[in-house]
Amino acid sequence: MPLEDRPLENPIAPGHFVLQSADQSVVGVPQVVFTSDTDTLSDLARAYGLGYDEILAANPGVNPWLPGENTPIVLPTQFVLPDVPREGIVLNIASKRLFYFPTVPEGQPRIVKTYPIGIGRVGWETPLGETSVVAKAKDPHWYVPASVRQEHAALGDPLPSVVPPGPDNPLGHRVLKLEMPGYLIHGTNQPYGVGMRVSHGCIRLYPENIEYLYELVEIGEAVAIINEPYLMGRRDNDIYFEAHAPLEDDTADSDERLDLLLEHWNAELGPGFTDREIARAREIAGAATGTPGRIDAAGDDILARSRVVHNIVEIDEEAPTLAEVREMIDEAVRAAEEPDDPALQSK
Repeated sequence: MPLEDRPLENPIAPGHFVLQSADQSVVGVPQVVFTSDTDTLSDLARAYGLGYDEILAANPGVNPWLPGENTPIVLPTQFVLPDVPREGIVLNIASKRLFYFPTVPEGQPRIVKTYPIGIGRVGWETPLGETSVVAKAKDPHWYVPASVRQEHAALGDPLPSVVPPGPDNPLGHRVLKLEMPGYLIHGTNQPYGVGMRVSHGCIRLYPENIEYLYELVEIGEAVAIINEPYLMGRRDNDIYFEAHAPLEDDTADSDERLDLLLEHWNAELGPGFTDREIARAREIAGAATGTPGRIDAAGDDILARSRVVHNIVEIDEEAPTLAEVREMIDEAVRAAEEPDDPALQSK
């Protein structure tokens, strides 16, 4: 049925999913929303719990600032869970997503919460590895690292050694401190950068997401930081493959990475993938839209499975203008593309 003829539904609750079985590794469903004449992809991303790069990748060829009235926009709100232990916080920098697996009472179904994140830009990469939450703070002071102060001074934008709580504090109103020295999970005073490579290595969330997560996460909870652009998972009897464009500084060979994943799943499945299914996986990897596709589907199955939902973007009279938001995001993109002076990168 054409998208225009499908009934309008309420959007799914963003970021909260119940796992129906222990082996379920795909959550959510793709959605489609039709734009109003004032919507931008940035507006839609935040309204539906997505990051900027996520919604951009899912809608190639769409003007992010002027998509036009009544344009169908794919909302990539289906996710393959990373193939790691389901405990604490998992940060996948390739998909720019946080997954949180809270402890639940015995006998209760497991749940997962997932939020878009901003990560370290080129030259200030978010480190990989296992760590834990060692402290929490509300309305934190920002003790500006010397390297960041040097960088800003070189750009003619000097920073003080300490930034107090308030609208100018880039940490926002909540902070989770990691055991990795100098690295935080925090809010932001520039939410339009969430879902992009914009930070000096820390993890940024939308203010509403970090405030909710802050109340759930305990000191001592495990944190795993991974880089997995290719994710394969199962729901019911279907196998889904989710692919993201590898990060610019990712040195792993993409073909080898995909071959290893297919080899692993061939062993899991017994009979293994058919030639057509392998070709389908390579097609999804090449497109790298970030929205899971069914391996056994012929061609693009995402729109066929998508629910058409109400547009819930609300006009905020106090929000930055379109020109201001565009400048903020363009500035973040420029900063991510510009090489950093290695002398400024030491902490």
